[in-house]
Amino acid sequence: MPDAHTHTNAKLPPKPYVILALEEKGFCAVLCKGKASRMQSRNILDFMPMVKKASVAWIDYVTDDFQNEAVVVAKQLGFTETLVRNLLGGSHSSYEDFDSEMGVRIPAILVKGFDVSLEPLLILIRKNMLVTIHTSETKRFFRLRRYSETFMRKLPSAMKQNDKITLILLRIIDENNARNFDHLQEIEAHGDELSHHLSNPNSPRDLMGKKIYEMKHALIVYLGGLWATVDALNSLRYGDADQLSDDPKLINRIAGLVSEVHAQIGLAEHLGEVLASGLEVLQSIYNNQLQILNNRVTLLAGYLAILGAAIMVPNTIGTILGVAMFEFTPNDIPWYFGLLLLSTVVALMVSYWTVKKSGLLPSRPDAG
Repeated sequence: MPDAHTHTNAKLPPKPYVILALEEKGFCAVLCKGKASRMQSRNILDFMPMVKKASVAWIDYVTDDFQNEAVVVAKQLGFTETLVRNLLGGSHSSYEDFDSEMGVRIPAILVKGFDVSLEPLLILIRKNMLVTIHTSETKRFFRLRRYSETFMRKLPSAMKQNDKITLILLRIIDENNARNFDHLQEIEAHGDELSHHLSNPNSPRDLMGKKIYEMKHALIVYLGGLWATVDALNSLRYGDADQLSDDPKLINRIAGLVSEVHAQIGLAEHLGEVLASGLEVLQSIYNNQLQILNNRVTLLAGYLAILGAAIMVPNTIGTILGVAMFEFTPNDIPWYFGLLLLSTVVALMVSYWTVKKSGLLPSRPDAG
């Protein structure tokens, strides 16, 4: 019969899941003498023995404290603090070339509903090593990690080292661009949902106004991230860095990535135009409904004016004749009621004609 200690351990999560959660933080894939291998670890220094023997290596590191931890990780891998600080101090995209090392920062777009944020993706290059550092929110390259060995093996062994580094760089940027584009579909889905709510006349106007602003702001931030990516790619294309390839074919691939991002920008702008046109149609519907309501209120005001005049005239006559100076006998009742009835009819007709003439009543019964 198991003791109490054994029974307690049986309730703990299986060990492989704990190890996986710890090791996903850091990843390294290398190509050494035509053979590809990979490794996962929380300690970035565990990768250095593999990197030193490799012809080319890719290290991917996920951090929860980007501003502080990115500098520490980069210094552990041999990069200067100045390089990293310059990249972190810029805008959403930046480029630095220090001859023996270089780096580029591009945005990783993250979308949650209409909440769009531009998370930093740091790419550092020196000698045979390319390093990507990003936040845990983005989770950009877990799929690329899985196929990293296959990708490494496909690199021609006779290719120069900086050509291999450039190919890996292009593959990483292309993966980031693909993930960025996936988020455009999420914005589109939420925009379609918003249009559905707007089509409901019972939707609260104050809430819908806020949602419309959030949608427009989301598209603006998203487009800003795409333009920042274009800026970074153009810096790579024309920077002529020593760490990257001089092969025109590889340089043209960067131009291809720029064209793809421009196509994404065009689709995002088109989506904005479609959503804007839909909102304009809905706004026209709301304006038409308000106009109909206004016409009904105007019609009601016209009828109230007629009714008020019809009551006011006989009421005034009755008040005047009811004073003490007029003495009525039973014989005066017929002509008195006749006078009130006649004044009511005349006042009603004159009021109707006046209101009709002023335009408070529609010319046709169904005009409202």
